[in-house]
Amino acid sequence: MPELPEVEVVRRGLAEHLVGRTVTVVDVLHARAARRHAAGDGDLIGQITGATVASAERRGKFLWLPLARDGEQADVAVVVHLGMSGQLLFGEPTVADADRHLRIRARLDDGSLLRFVDQRTFGGWHVDPLVEADGELLPASVAHIARDPLDPAFDRAAVIKAMKRKDSEVKRVLLDQTVVSGIGNIYADEALWRSRIHGRRRASALTGPALGRLLDDATAVMSEALAQGGTSFDALYVNVNGQSGYFERSLNAYGRDGEPCRRCGTIMRREQFMNRGSHFCPKCQPAPRS
Repeated sequence: MPELPEVEVVRRGLAEHLVGRTVTVVDVLHARAARRHAAGDGDLIGQITGATVASAERRGKFLWLPLARDGEQADVAVVVHLGMSGQLLFGEPTVADADRHLRIRARLDDGSLLRFVDQRTFGGWHVDPLVEADGELLPASVAHIARDPLDPAFDRAAVIKAMKRKDSEVKRVLLDQTVVSGIGNIYADEALWRSRIHGRRRASALTGPALGRLLDDATAVMSEALAQGGTSFDALYVNVNGQSGYFERSLNAYGRDGEPCRRCGTIMRREQFMNRGSHFCPKCQPAPRS
């Protein structure tokens, strides 16, 4: 599932190509793409058609497009869930069968086309009211999500305290989007490797400085990934121009089980964690004692 860097790459593309454009026609081509919009496909189409995209916003992994009408401030937004394979692409398809997984398309007032392609159909669009939360307007379904480390208003000290209060595995805390958002399985493993911390250590047992370094390492690795266009393991994650990111080449932990640790040479391991895989170096990141 896309994490902060991948979603931010998409958001930047939308900000460049979509903001200020008015939607003239919307077609929902697969029912699952609108399943989160409780009022149904017709209402989703009606709320988007004729609206102008005021901005492209993100918090953590969550992406939304505030919609304005008749020059009024936006009071609703299209929340875009990319799911496992969702892609927002501009322009007409260049390959004959490229849109066999097309789920939603939106024609804009300049004649251009925005396509939502989703092979696995876990993603989708819905329209949400914007509500006051945490000092800004957020979609109602995003209002409970914490700020992410790349947010200018991110309160590092407060997040360290919140993590320290959690008597749970530190990786579980990193993945808790109500504590700190944007970090998923890939960048959690990378940050833990950089900090030399095993993901099953209890957050409450770590010192404040150790938690601070872990947050800093998460911030650094996501910033580096963003600079390289995100992490692409296959053709399912691309930016709005259809291009893949290449940070996968720089990963030190995730997906490297059975390979030597790039720091000490010990063979990396993988273990099950929260229905995912955790990748770590058993020497650099010793497991906690039972």
